[in-house]
Amino acid sequence: MPDFEPSLQRLLDAQAIAETKARYCRYIDTKQWQRLASLFTADCRFEGLGSAPAGADVATFVQGVSTRLADTISVHHCHMPEIRFLTPGHARAVWAMEDYVEWTDGGTVKEAPGSKGFRGYGHYEEEYRAADDGEWKICFLRLTRLRIDPVDASQPPALPGQRQATPGWPDAI
Repeated sequence: MPDFEPSLQRLLDAQAIAETKARYCRYIDTKQWQRLASLFTADCRFEGLGSAPAGADVATFVQGVSTRLADTISVHHCHMPEIRFLTPGHARAVWAMEDYVEWTDGGTVKEAPGSKGFRGYGHYEEEYRAADDGEWKICFLRLTRLRIDPVDASQPPALPGQRQATPGWPDAI
């Protein structure tokens, strides 16, 4: 009988990486900053983000993104992952991404001057490492953008969602 263990483990690890990325998007959009910080290794570094300088550490990134997105409605989608395992506990991934960010306080948008927000398209290029407990964490994150479309300031304000997210919902039993 063939040994399917390595293939099964790769599938399980790829799913765990995808769940880490899903949490990243949800924690940013629901402004769960402490939980967001828990997704990264202590030595993680960041590039290409409007909320933190290149080479930023986790604390600088979380402080930057939490400040920058405090008065926004944001929606982040990541899909179509390409995940490659470098070693059993180390992987790289590319995620197609789309984000929508709208400032609700009349703030300025450096990516789209004169607008109240933007819709962006691009890719996340990331590295992941498995922690000692087997949990996959992001150890490098780079955002690349292909296109940014402004959200015109004259567009009507967004309507609030019918129901707000429940923090920790998947973990509650």
